[in-house]
Amino acid sequence: MRRVWQGLCDAAAIIALSLPGTLNATPPPTFGQVTIPRVSAPPPLEDFLEMRPSPAWDGKLAKLDHFVQRVPSDGEPVSQRTEAYLGYDQKNLYAIFICFDNDREKIRARLSRREDVFDDDTVELMLDTFHDHRRAYAFFANPMGVQADALWTEGQQDFDMSFDTVFDTEAKITPQGFVIKMAIPFRSLRFASNDPQTWGILLNRNILRNNESSFWPQYSSRISGRLNQEGDVTGLENISPGHNFQLIPYGIFRSYREVDLRDLDHPRFTQRDAFGQIGLDAKAVLKDKFVLDATANPDFSQIESDDPQVTVNQRFEVQFPEKRPFFLENSNYFLTPITLLFTRRIVDPQWGVRLTGKNGPWACWPPMMPLPALRSLRTMPYSGSMPTSLSAASAAISEVSLRWV
Repeated sequence: MRRVWQGLCDAAAIIALSLPGTLNATPPPTFGQVTIPRVSAPPPLEDFLEMRPSPAWDGKLAKLDHFVQRVPSDGEPVSQRTEAYLGYDQKNLYAIFICFDNDREKIRARLSRREDVFDDDTVELMLDTFHDHRRAYAFFANPMGVQADALWTEGQQDFDMSFDTVFDTEAKITPQGFVIKMAIPFRSLRFASNDPQTWGILLNRNILRNNESSFWPQYSSRISGRLNQEGDVTGLENISPGHNFQLIPYGIFRSYREVDLRDLDHPRFTQRDAFGQIGLDAKAVLKDKFVLDATANPDFSQIESDDPQVTVNQRFEVQFPEKRPFFLENSNYFLTPITLLFTRRIVDPQWGVRLTGKNGPWACWPPMMPLPALRSLRTMPYSGSMPTSLSAASAAISEVSLRWV
C-alpha cells in the first residue's frame, strides 16, 4: 500500500510540474523592436560630428543604444558607448553610428581597398528584408569609410563575400571616437511588395583591440542561430526598389604586330588579323522581389582573378568561388550542406537567362543556357564526386527550380 501511495504522489508531482507557471524557468529572450521614421531629407554626417544629433535632427531619427557584447563577455554591456540612429526616405535607408572611444589613439582604421576592413574597427548593419530569419544583407564600414558587403545565410558558417552592391558610406574620426554614416539604396535590396514592411535587423560594433563584438539587439552565443535573434523593424511604408533596369553593353577590338625573329638576318613584322567581339548584359527587377538576368556573348575577362589554393596532398577537388555577376544574384537561395549545383563548371556560355526571387515561402532560381556551356558539368562537386550524365546535368540546369524556404 505504501508503494502505491508513493507512486501516486510521484505522478501528481510530475503532472504539477508540467503545468504552465509551476516552474520558475528562465523566460524566453525578448528581442528588440524599432520603428524607423520617414525623413524629408538625407541626414548629413556633419550634423553628428559632435557625437550627438544636431538640434535640426534631434528626435527625428530612431535611436538605438544599449549594445550588448557577444564576445568576449556574453551579456555584458559594450565597453565603449555606442549609439545608432535610423531613418529613411523615398530612396534610401540611413544608419548613423556614433562610436565613442576613450582611447582615440587605439582606434584601428586603414584606408584600404574595398572589403579589406576586417583588420579594423568596424560597424555592421544586417537587414533581413523578407523577415524569414533565413537570409540577410550585411553592410560593413570602418572609421575611414571603407566598405564591405556580404550575404548571410542561416546555417552557413561564414558570410558570402562574393555579393557586391551599391551603397554609400561616410566616416570621420573625432576627438571622442568616430562617426559612420551608411546610405543604402532600396534599389540595391530585394524585398516583398507588402505595405507596410516588417524587416529584421542586427547592428554590430567590433572593437578589434579588445576582440570585442557587441550587438543590438542582444545576439547571444548561448543561443544557436543568428537571425532568430534579430530585432524587428517597422514603419517602412511606400518604398520600392523602383524601376531598376540595367543594360551593360561591351565591345572589344584588338589587333597587333609582332617581330618575327625566326630568320635573324631578316627580321620582319607580322600583322595579326583584327578581332572584334560585342556582347550585352541586362538586369530587370520585377515586382520588387524578382530579378531577371540575361546575357548574350558575355565577357568575363575583367572579373577578379582567383586566389591561389594549396593542393599538396589534398584528397578532394579544388573549388574556386563564383565571381561572375550573372551567377551571383540571389545565389544564396539554394545554398545547401551538399552543393547541388556548382556554377563554376559552366564554362564559356554563349547566352543565358535567369529568373530569381522569393514569393512567400518559395524561392526560385532557374538558370537556362545552351548545352555547349555545360560540357564540363560532369560531376557534382562534393567529396563523393558522384557522376552524372551530360544530358541529366543539362536538364537539371534548364528546369525551373523551386524550394520551400
